[in-house]
Amino acid sequence: MNKQFSPFSIEELIPQEEKLEIQKTKGELFIGLPKETYFEEKRICLTPDAVAAMIQAGHRVVVETGAGKGANYTDQNYSESGAKIAYNPEEVFGCTIILKISPPSLKEIDLIKPQTILVSTLQLKTQSKKYFEALATKRITAIAFDFIRDSEGMYPVVQSLSEIAGTASILIAAELMSTQNKGNGLLLGNIAGVPPAEVAIIGAGTVGEFATKSAIGLGASVKVFDNSISKLRQLQKNIHKPIYTSTLQLRTLQKALMRCDVLIGAIRGKSRAPVVISDEMVQLMKPGAVIVDVSIDRGGCIETSEVTTHSQPTFEKHGVIHYCVPNIPSRYSRTATVSISNILTTFLLDIADEGGFEIAFRNERTLRSGMYYYHGILTKKAVGEWFNLPFNDINLLIL
Repeated sequence: MNKQFSPFSIEELIPQEEKLEIQKTKGELFIGLPKETYFEEKRICLTPDAVAAMIQAGHRVVVETGAGKGANYTDQNYSESGAKIAYNPEEVFGCTIILKISPPSLKEIDLIKPQTILVSTLQLKTQSKKYFEALATKRITAIAFDFIRDSEGMYPVVQSLSEIAGTASILIAAELMSTQNKGNGLLLGNIAGVPPAEVAIIGAGTVGEFATKSAIGLGASVKVFDNSISKLRQLQKNIHKPIYTSTLQLRTLQKALMRCDVLIGAIRGKSRAPVVISDEMVQLMKPGAVIVDVSIDRGGCIETSEVTTHSQPTFEKHGVIHYCVPNIPSRYSRTATVSISNILTTFLLDIADEGGFEIAFRNERTLRSGMYYYHGILTKKAVGEWFNLPFNDINLLIL
């Protein structure tokens, strides 16, 4: 008689004990919100309502006095939400988690305790090697929230701020076109019997899309240029109507510039925005026309662009008004704060539910996408190559 073979061992056939999932221990977050010291930065990471949500969830929040002033939030607003108001920066930077819009200065890093978790923007192009060396010395874990990708591969913070910048670019242009601001006196709208203002937009990404929506909403005639046919097609789909679109062809661009009243620069490159509008092309534009170069934070896509500030936002060249402020969302600090706060609040509450940052680092790849330092070890390849610093793969450090 032939023996029958079983694919299972005797041990595997014996009834096993049922294993239940161990309940996760909720992590307690101790968050510090310092006052922003970066030039003309008026935003703050969390609104008073967001702070109230964190406090209700069992977390602690310390806010430096005056931190919300730029976004029109008072100390009383935060105090009534349950936050502790600190009257010296040392107390805020003593928290285990620091939330900032701009990266901390070297003096602020000195105030941060070792092994602290820093959540802020990275602003790689404006940083120095000393900044990253200081983070390493303090063994800080640093996360750039503008580099965090969601489950769909999108950058939610960048997307949100780009929407604000795109909408704002048209509102700013509308202001600058008035005679009070030495513009050509045209209304950026559609009035019966009056030809509509013409707007040319370079770039069909998020900034370009929201600039297009805003301009069309006001009644302007819009032309959008981009070398990506896919982006142009997606743009038309998103605004639910056909508009003039074209690739970046010299003659077509020149004709558009000669006719337009407003030019929006909204194209980005991998490291620097490509210059697609030359000095000679700007000279073709109407006297009193307006340029808003949103790409200026990456060098600008218009040759005549020069960095300006919120306090002195414009200059005139070849009779054309130029607006080249790098940090446009800070002009609308309240809206930008609410937008960033909505994203970070969900982000922080999810991390707490996971059991804290250390556990979340192991379980959430989306969180790792924004990390550039882990306990003082550089984990971002782009930073390492830019500043010639040694770096390690985060996936090899977190097991």
